[in-house]
Amino acid sequence: MSATLEPSPIQRPDGLRGSILGNRVSRTEDPELLTGAGKYIADLDLGEGALHAVFVRSDIAHGIINSIDVDEARSMPGVVAVWTADELDVAPHHGFAPIDPAFARPPLATDRVRFVGEAVAVVFAETAAQGADAADAVWADIEPIDAVTDSEAALAPDAPLLRPERGDNIAVADAPDSPVDLDAISDVVVRGRFVNQRVAVAPMEPHGVAAAPADDDRITVWTANQFPHYVHAAMAAATGIDRSQLHIVTPRVGGGFGGKAGMQHEYTVVVVGAQRLGRPVRWIPTRTEDMQAKDHSRSQVQYAELGCTTDGAFTGLRVRLVGDAGAYPGIGAALPGGTRRMSHGTYAFPQIDFDVAVATTNTPPTGAYRGAGRPEATALLERLVDQAAHQLGIDPIELREKNLLTDDVFPFQTLTGPEYDTGSYRMPLREAARLIGYDRLRAEQQQRREAGDTVQLGVGVATYVEITGGGGGDEFGKLEVHPDGTATVSCGTLSHGQGHQTTFAMIVSAQTGIPVDRIRLVDGDTDFVPKGGGTGGSRSVQYGGSAVNEATKLVVERAKQLAARVLEADEADIVVDADAGTIGVAGVPAAALSWADLATKSEELDDAPLAADTIYAPDGASFPFGAHISAVEVDTETGRARVRQHVAVDDAGTVINKLLLEGQQHGGIASGLSQVLYEEVRYDDLGNPITSNFADYGLPSAAEMPNFDVYSTETPSDRNVLGAKGIGEASTIGSTPAIQNAIIDAVSHLGVRHIDLPCTAERVWKAIADAQSGGGDPWREPPAVFATLPKGRKVDDAAAEAADGI
Repeated sequence: MSATLEPSPIQRPDGLRGSILGNRVSRTEDPELLTGAGKYIADLDLGEGALHAVFVRSDIAHGIINSIDVDEARSMPGVVAVWTADELDVAPHHGFAPIDPAFARPPLATDRVRFVGEAVAVVFAETAAQGADAADAVWADIEPIDAVTDSEAALAPDAPLLRPERGDNIAVADAPDSPVDLDAISDVVVRGRFVNQRVAVAPMEPHGVAAAPADDDRITVWTANQFPHYVHAAMAAATGIDRSQLHIVTPRVGGGFGGKAGMQHEYTVVVVGAQRLGRPVRWIPTRTEDMQAKDHSRSQVQYAELGCTTDGAFTGLRVRLVGDAGAYPGIGAALPGGTRRMSHGTYAFPQIDFDVAVATTNTPPTGAYRGAGRPEATALLERLVDQAAHQLGIDPIELREKNLLTDDVFPFQTLTGPEYDTGSYRMPLREAARLIGYDRLRAEQQQRREAGDTVQLGVGVATYVEITGGGGGDEFGKLEVHPDGTATVSCGTLSHGQGHQTTFAMIVSAQTGIPVDRIRLVDGDTDFVPKGGGTGGSRSVQYGGSAVNEATKLVVERAKQLAARVLEADEADIVVDADAGTIGVAGVPAAALSWADLATKSEELDDAPLAADTIYAPDGASFPFGAHISAVEVDTETGRARVRQHVAVDDAGTVINKLLLEGQQHGGIASGLSQVLYEEVRYDDLGNPITSNFADYGLPSAAEMPNFDVYSTETPSDRNVLGAKGIGEASTIGSTPAIQNAIIDAVSHLGVRHIDLPCTAERVWKAIADAQSGGGDPWREPPAVFATLPKGRKVDDAAAEAADGI
């Protein structure tokens, strides 16, 4: 079910209401995907002589490389080359958002391996099967040394060191100069230790790359990536190939969700292989390879404290956060800083004290995943608020209402850095409560408790605010109208499932009347799109959509000038009839020109296409918000939890396409539910992954999902011309704590105070058993490292900005 509530009193920008914008328009990009015509990396025809790259990966989590024997592999059928780091001879480099030069990663391991799955050699073979056989024949003599895969253990004084020369495993550390003493200013302090578990991004299409040398000595590189222009620059820097000699193309991408941000080190190997061997090279990892070796995300342990008065007013927030950056800290090490920046949340906190310590561990690097630091901030806040409601005996909605920021404070400067643009935080909470029938659910819950039912009902609430388009910068947009009446939009964002073609076409159609299905999108090609920020951080409509909007205005202005010349009229009298798709003199529709006419005249009279491009920069990030309420049934005898109903009320500013908005809400809730109930990357004591494919890793299908009731309100942003805010990650941020809170609420009367993610049946059952035996306190003292936390290893501004942007 889905619907749109009445918009807030803040209206859309002039000219948008009543147009195609805001309506439900079917996606025009889907037929190509549904019929199999869309090409992914694995589908590309690279021509004769194409090679397959197969990586040899370490099965040791931490060890010294004594030698690597590749002689047998080199002599096997179909093998063209086998390289180790010595043959590759490419310096260590960063993948995305450098944290410290010490953490640069060699594309192939040199003297040491730091996680199971790290590449130590590569085979170039004529078939993938030949490459896999040869890779099995490579023998790496690696001397194991002690490994550490737990972030808290990695911060202990006696932990095995990933880089002994540094003296500790701290990647990033930061602490305020003036800590907050919550006990001195609060009547009640609620405390909890919350685990936001490590998860795999697991897109439908694993990572992949292909490269082919061209006759003009250029190299074309096809990447399954969210940021083609970033890859363009990073690839040139890593390989020494001039940017003018690199052509980056992104074909269809089967999901990204932040996990395909930046440049993968396998890209470097494949491109250098194509350059030196003079043949096309393709790398398509298996699912197990993708799960073992590519970036994971989340992976935080949060020691959180909330101060309150006896009547429920918040007095302050204190958090000591342990992050996990994996073996080669990059953007994942910066994401806990994003958690801190968004920890002010939707509430009127007088004080916030937030320490961060991010560890290096013998695991794959962490990176972005849907929300990238913001879901973790909402998760800790909403768990604390629910615990406070229980401890104070105040209804969870009443406690939130008491402390939410009021509508009159916007723009609002937070204590943690960001300035919120617009908001109305009580509106979605009240609507969610009404729509789900909150009072009725509470009554049913009480009845089940009094009857002693084995299946109990829980109601979970969460409010959230997040940052979208937080990476700064600008975006390229272009519109060209063709003599056949069709149009092409070019944009520096990168579509990989979001519906960009339809969205941007609607923005063009609203001003021109050109039908949406006659407007094509070109993106992800550095030869045709001169610059671009890619897609991440839910930035595409705010940046790319606004750029397309402004480019369309320029085309309309030029078309009016051209029409005035052709019709011999005053330009002031020329108007666009978007309903008819024509331009002509006001009041004289019979003399109006079609867009095909104007495009033809442009080429005839001006020897130039009817086109315009622009670079657009918003006035700052936007801050979507909303409220989710979930009703969950828990079987107290088995621990199994089932989401019975979930209501989401999300506010993403001006809505361009309601259908796409609802699709993003559905996907976001599915992602949040999946983290709550199923997903977790785990390792054994030696650092071996024990969740290395979908046989072991809990990734649900549609069959495990309930129906979602999604609604939206509209509180436009004043920081971009469309009034838009991002929606791609919002429902993940709201749904995760709402569902977790509901599960805990269902068994709270049995003494359960907290259950860590994922709330598996075993974990829920154990929490009930522990509570009945007197346990269940969700708190213990944070690691000793926070007592002497160094302040000199802060993540730099560029990495922090990149974290906000994905």
